[in-house]
Amino acid sequence: MSLNNKHSSLRNTTKRYFKLACALLLLQLMSVTTANALAVVTSEELASHCGLLKTKLEATDGQYCVRYIQGFIDGAIATDARVMLNAENTASGNETFAERAMRTRMPSRVDRSRAAKLAGFCLGDPVPLRDVVDVVVADLADQRNSMTKDEPAMEVVYKSLLKNFPCKQ
Repeated sequence: MSLNNKHSSLRNTTKRYFKLACALLLLQLMSVTTANALAVVTSEELASHCGLLKTKLEATDGQYCVRYIQGFIDGAIATDARVMLNAENTASGNETFAERAMRTRMPSRVDRSRAAKLAGFCLGDPVPLRDVVDVVVADLADQRNSMTKDEPAMEVVYKSLLKNFPCKQ
């Protein structure tokens, strides 16, 4: 076999493997399912979990209810603190990388309490989580018949927090 034939054979083999690899990659991409957005928890679903809270606090339903409400509150306060600090910094001018890192990664307790007012509800310091959960669950139970099936749970929780824990001016 001559040198030209060996190179030609090697090129053909390389082309075949490349085509095979492309075909396999294409098959894999076609078999991947599409990603779905996060499913919105409905008020009806949250109310059904929270309805079992008194009898089954340590069970999955009770914990789901408590953790949903806790996550809502934590998320609202954390997000508002970051938004408030970013807005204040934009208005104040330039900052160093270290200052920005401290501001965006380590909001202080004072920053979080100031930011809570942006959310429209103020829980005070300290309010036991269980007390907040009990109030929200009572509102869920009261509103269960008047809620629409597809109303997001976050809307009902937010309305309850606004009503029961308003910020004092």
